[in-house]
Amino acid sequence: MTLFDRVFSGNDAVYGLTEGAIDAAIAQYGEDKAVSFPDTAYSLPCYYSVTGSKVTTLKELKEALGVVKTLMTREKRLNDAFMSGVATALCAEFIEVLKYIDGAVPYEEPCYGHLADAVIRELGVPLVTGDIPGVAVILGTAPSVEEGVALVKSYQSQGILVTLVGGIIDQVKEAGMNTGANVRVIPLGKDVTAVIHVVSVALRAALIFGNVTPGDAGTLMKYTMDRVPAFVNAFGPLDDVVVACGAGAIALGFPVITNETENIFRVPKSLIVQEDVSKFNATSLEARDIKIKITNIDIPVAFASAFEGEIIRRKDMRVEFDGSRVDCAELVHTCDASEVEDHKITVVGPEVDEMEDGSKNSIAYVVKVSGKNMQPDFEPVIERKFHNYINCIEGVYHTGQRDMQRIRISHAAFDAGFRIKHIGEVLYTQVKNEFDAVVDKCEVVIYTDPAECTRVRHEVAIPIFEKRDDRLANLTDESVDVYYSCILCQAFSPSHVCVVTPERLGLCGAVSWLDAKATYELDPNGPCQVITKERPINEELGAYEDVDEAVQKLSQGALEHVTLYSIMQDPMTSCGCFECICGIEPFSNGVVIANREYAGMTPLGMTFSEMASMTGGGVQTPGFMGHGKHFIASKKFMKAEGGIERIVWMPKELKEFIADKLNATAKDLYGIDNFTDMIGDETVATDPETLVGFLTEKGHPALALDPMM
Repeated sequence: MTLFDRVFSGNDAVYGLTEGAIDAAIAQYGEDKAVSFPDTAYSLPCYYSVTGSKVTTLKELKEALGVVKTLMTREKRLNDAFMSGVATALCAEFIEVLKYIDGAVPYEEPCYGHLADAVIRELGVPLVTGDIPGVAVILGTAPSVEEGVALVKSYQSQGILVTLVGGIIDQVKEAGMNTGANVRVIPLGKDVTAVIHVVSVALRAALIFGNVTPGDAGTLMKYTMDRVPAFVNAFGPLDDVVVACGAGAIALGFPVITNETENIFRVPKSLIVQEDVSKFNATSLEARDIKIKITNIDIPVAFASAFEGEIIRRKDMRVEFDGSRVDCAELVHTCDASEVEDHKITVVGPEVDEMEDGSKNSIAYVVKVSGKNMQPDFEPVIERKFHNYINCIEGVYHTGQRDMQRIRISHAAFDAGFRIKHIGEVLYTQVKNEFDAVVDKCEVVIYTDPAECTRVRHEVAIPIFEKRDDRLANLTDESVDVYYSCILCQAFSPSHVCVVTPERLGLCGAVSWLDAKATYELDPNGPCQVITKERPINEELGAYEDVDEAVQKLSQGALEHVTLYSIMQDPMTSCGCFECICGIEPFSNGVVIANREYAGMTPLGMTFSEMASMTGGGVQTPGFMGHGKHFIASKKFMKAEGGIERIVWMPKELKEFIADKLNATAKDLYGIDNFTDMIGDETVATDPETLVGFLTEKGHPALALDPMM
């Protein structure tokens, strides 16, 4: 039996199952029954990506199956095998979507099934920064529980996003391993058709970040091959259906590595036989050309970005440090070189061993740095990294910053030997690794003595924080001589360029002007470049010849003009990683804002995902704009169209998050008190008519402004 025979056989089997499932669904529900995956703007994302057609009913699904049939040619050529693999994948999507009819929830913990658009957008930043260097799809049952778990943990320790399909899910559960999106090990489902949910992620990435036109299959497959670093590990024995699914993966550019030796046919760089499961990791990374940055830190637990989302529950906690209840602080302090002893780590006060199990304690750590290129402006940039550094420690949880941080150390980490001094080791190593261009020497002092923590917090840290805040308060677009570009996201969105200013942070919410400045200082040839602002065209719009020239160059000619303060005229592009999106609401003469965590309907008649599908991918869409949460309260937000007075609706959670800063800006600009009370949310209205009634009752200023369109 040839490889072609196996692919065609598996494809035929899945097609037959799909046809039967659709016919049964039509018999039960009728052909007009709606079908779609939840929380996506793309209905059936894989079929839509490949064909450009949206399927919304069972009748259309049946018709789509006819289109899939045309891909199932049977010449014994590689293209026929690959297209049959794609057809198999689309059939799997059809089978899976039927599970969601009538809002059914077909998957329960630990399995995820379909992943929402918002999840993909959240993955965008770590994928482009390399925090997630690759995506592993592990399929089937490992030869032993130990080998399966070891493979999963090997990828997890490298920061790779791991998705699981089939028997491996039961194996990691049997071993007691934590799984979930927060630790980047995502069980999708037990049936082989569940593999389509990770394929869907790859294809939606092309639509969301790459601005690939749905139906342009050639560009779609080139995008996934070049820009989505995924690969498949399939445990033998492989049946023909799995082989056919593998052909679909290879068509998208994802190599398949298997330990199957019977009736399997090697295809260089695409279908690779590796009999030793312990070598799957190295073989996969080499096949997909994934480079792992090795971070060796002398601590007794794992350190990887995969642990950033790990949550330590109270019952699993050995000790806690909580700045909201006791005195805590975290501080970077620039010193003269003579005042810093490199790699010296000191703990002043009790270690974890001496603290009561389950207790709440004080902690303050001061990271003393020196370097001829070090600047005080870089101190808060480094401090903000502490959250990521400490969260990358397995069994340690960190949230907050400055003097309001909270840290938990788990029983498991403590039992493995993790102690306070190891936090110092992590901070030292990561600061020296990431900021080596400006930090020559680094010393860490960690205080756990309550009296010393009180002294450090009130006599050292808070005065420094207040001084910085005064500096930042005076840092405006007008007060600086240069802005910065950021093209981190071009790995996924080739024509997108962020222009970062003091009053407009990157739309992902992760890059401030100071961050961009530090990035440039650290790597003058890196993703952040200086943009001068010497030749203004229209300062009300935020239009500059310098900015236009920069975005033309950095977008490889895809963009000609960008304004910084307008949503209507040449707005800044969006990559797809944006925290929020705003869009014109014509009935109220304002704009609606939705954040990616909000899954409900907006008064535009669209969800966040549907709004986001209208922009992103590095294109300009007048009337829609992606942006960061904190930009909402900026005096430069939509300045050209009247500013924050145009905001008429946002989700309640987002409104509460931004209320203090937004109210302060409204008071300063317009003399309006409690402006957020005038803004609608989902508890007030999700349709324009009800929203206008609410705004009229509140006397919202947008109603009296000039029309935007």
